[in-house]
Amino acid sequence: MSENTHQKIALVTGANKGIGRGAAEQLAELGMTVLIGARDPRRGEEAAAALRAAGDVHAVTLDVTDPSTVQEAAKQVEERFGHLDVLINNAGITGSGQVSPQDAYDQVPSSVDLDMVRAVFETNVFGVIAVTNAMLPLLRRSPAPRIVNVSSHAASLTITSDPDGPMASLLSSAAYSPSKTALSALTVQYANELRKDGILVNAVAPGYVDTDSNNHTGFLTVAQGAEVLVRLATLGADGPTAGFFSAEGPLPW
Repeated sequence: MSENTHQKIALVTGANKGIGRGAAEQLAELGMTVLIGARDPRRGEEAAAALRAAGDVHAVTLDVTDPSTVQEAAKQVEERFGHLDVLINNAGITGSGQVSPQDAYDQVPSSVDLDMVRAVFETNVFGVIAVTNAMLPLLRRSPAPRIVNVSSHAASLTITSDPDGPMASLLSSAAYSPSKTALSALTVQYANELRKDGILVNAVAPGYVDTDSNNHTGFLTVAQGAEVLVRLATLGADGPTAGFFSAEGPLPW
């Protein structure tokens, strides 16, 4: 298909469920063509079919830890659409399975399994680099490219180091939280490199959202959590870059 310069194309990784799916639905409702990246092709297709009531939604097989699927996804986007306007790096793992942050005893630094740490970083950090670099040539063809990295309040060293702060009840983590802090650093570095090209790159913390990853202990709905992703994905030319945001506004690093 020849490049359609009028239609905005968005790719959301890990979007067959949870916050990613919520963002995909909202972007489709705004009139974008939305590509749902999912490791499991069947689940991706099921999510895309369910969201077509909201707009033009398609599934793309994409495992951020598998370079072959990352490259194949980029090839499919190029062949079908010719460009990409929005990349939301949403795919992520906790490393502890479906437990709330208060219960993630296996992440305590002094006793953590290094293989868990490696697995979490493989998805939450290295996977973001792999996908972003594969999609950058397509993003450069957009008149207003936007990259959104989905992070967490737990990424903030300022917040998590406060013994009286809002995160004080969380167990110390050597895997998930540091991976999201590393993602913050990565966000700034990409933003610095791409600023001159008009590519805005920001990190977002959706808040404590009711999803599988926390065994549905979150108090925000998926739609509420997705709103900040969509806001940063649709920034105007004068929007921020190298920032870290929640629904309430900027967050401290």
